[in-house]
This record gives sequence, structure tokens and C-alpha cells, in this order.
Amino acid sequence: PEADIEPRREESPDGLQEQFVEMITRVQEEIIKGLEGMEGPEGARFNDAPWTREADPENGKGGGYGRTRVMENGRIFEKAAASISVISGNLSPERAKAMSSRGRPATPGATYSAAALSLVFHPVSPLVPTFRADVRMFGLDGNDKDDINAWFGGGADLTPSYLDEQDAREFHRFWKGICDRHDGCDYNELKEECDKYFYLPARGEHRGIGGIFFDDMPGTHKNLRFVTEVAERWIESYQPIVERHQDEEYSQEQKDWQLIRRGRYAEFNMLWDRGVRFGLLSGGDIERIMVSAPPVVRWAYDVSPEEGTPEATLIEVLRTPRDWIK
Repeated sequence: PEADIEPRREESPDGLQEQFVEMITRVQEEIIKGLEGMEGPEGARFNDAPWTREADPENGKGGGYGRTRVMENGRIFEKAAASISVISGNLSPERAKAMSSRGRPATPGATYSAAALSLVFHPVSPLVPTFRADVRMFGLDGNDKDDINAWFGGGADLTPSYLDEQDAREFHRFWKGICDRHDGCDYNELKEECDKYFYLPARGEHRGIGGIFFDDMPGTHKNLRFVTEVAERWIESYQPIVERHQDEEYSQEQKDWQLIRRGRYAEFNMLWDRGVRFGLLSGGDIERIMVSAPPVVRWAYDVSPEEGTPEATLIEVLRTPRDWIK
């Protein structure tokens, strides 16, 4: 068993955040190498756009930095982004209200710190699903300097245009295996949270076939180990699916359907995604906030796939999520 030789650090958000930021910086580089490797020697490459945000000169808050990496027009990926942000600021009334409604008491104006690594991979082929993942840490100051609360969030999920049941089963079994390695990380709960979060109520559809999603996970070193393994295993969960489908032929009709499904993806991001809303309300750069958006989308009026088609099969699963482990 591991000996805790620094019991104070186990509860120290400062120590946690330093380790978390080191981890996401390392994993971002690993992600870049992994996707560029999938693209091959003649494929697209990521740009590199580091940024900083000046702090308020009066209180030292509101500053931050990050690194936005984007690849476009690739052989496999039409657009892929892997972005880091490390910021601090003061809670807006809307953000404080949203946190309090989820059982995290917060007051407007309270000082926060936030760090995250976010990914989204939009493939060229409609037969390869979109992949989204992130890990994040949020710290909130209390009434005195040492009274700080911290939480983790994150996950990984698939958004296919065409359902491949083998992909779905393997993806969910992979993430169940990761959850099973960590006490207190119940796959069934995280899968249910994923289905609940990525939902379009106006459409009566879930955005994709899910995966795992967690939020408000207490900021401890034990949970950091889980969060770290989630981030380190993203490519391993996705690359076999890409390689299975990347060279399969597809029709223009299938590409058109992909663009319609991307429209649903964009709807969720703009209307329901908490991260997008937080970025906009905290004064973030619009280009960085919207970097997860699909490169090309299509909205067509009253699209209803014919019964018995692959498109209709997808819609059925999006309306009624399945248990992919059975």
C-alpha cells in the first residue's frame, strides 16, 4: 500500500493544481504526436498558438495562459483541436448560481482558478465517429486564504454519424475497464451522467452514443490518479476505431448526413454546453472557445430518415441510449 508521507498535501489544492497542470501539458504533447502519427508523414500538422491574458492590476486576478493547437484539412481529420487553458478570475452571478444549484455553494465575485485540457476530433469520413474529451480542475477560494475547495471534471465520448455496434461496445468496455481500476469511479454512474449531459431536449436526442462524464469530483490526489489515467488513455480508446473505418468508401449522401449530424453537434455546443457558456461569461477569446465547432455543417428542414435505414438506426439509439456492456 502507498504511504501518505505528506498528509497536508493530500488536501492541498495548490499542490493538486500544480500536478494537474504538469499532467495536461505533458498529455497535450502526447496527443499531438499521436494524431500526427495517425495522419502519416504526408498528413496535416497542428499549429501552435500560445496565449496569455493579463491579470487585473488591482487584485492580480483574471489572468491566465494557455496553448491552442489546431489541425485542419488533414488526410484523416478535417479538424482536430487540443487546447490547454489555465486561468483565474471572479465568479459571475450566473456562474455562482449554476454552481450552487449543483451543490457547490458559491457567491458572486468569489475568486476561482481553472485549468483544463480539451480535445475534439472531427474526421473527414462520415464512417469515423467524432471524438470529444476533456479533463478539468476548478478551485474556489473561501472566506479565508486556506479555505479552498477544488473539483475535477472530464470524460470521453463518441458521436458517430453511422452506428457501428462493435465500435460502441469496444469503446464502452474500454472505459468501464478504466473505471474498474479506481475505487469510487463507477462506470454505470459516469455513463449515465454522460447520457444525461449530452442531450438536446428540443430534439429529444442525445448528441452521441456517450462514454463517461464526471463533474464535481472532489479534488484529492486519489481522484487525480483517476483523472490522469483518463487523459493518458484517450488515444488508446479511439485509434482502433479510426483505423477500422478510415479507408472505407463512402457516398456523397453519407457525407451529407454527416454534415446534418454535425449541425446537431453545433447546436449542443452553442445552446447547452457549460464550458462554452463559462468561457463566454469569463471573457475568453471567441476563437478559442469555438475551436471545438465542426468545420462544415448543414441544416436541412425536417430531416426524417426512412425506417430501416442506417440513418434511422442511429436516431433510434440517440433517442434511447443502450447498455453497451451487456
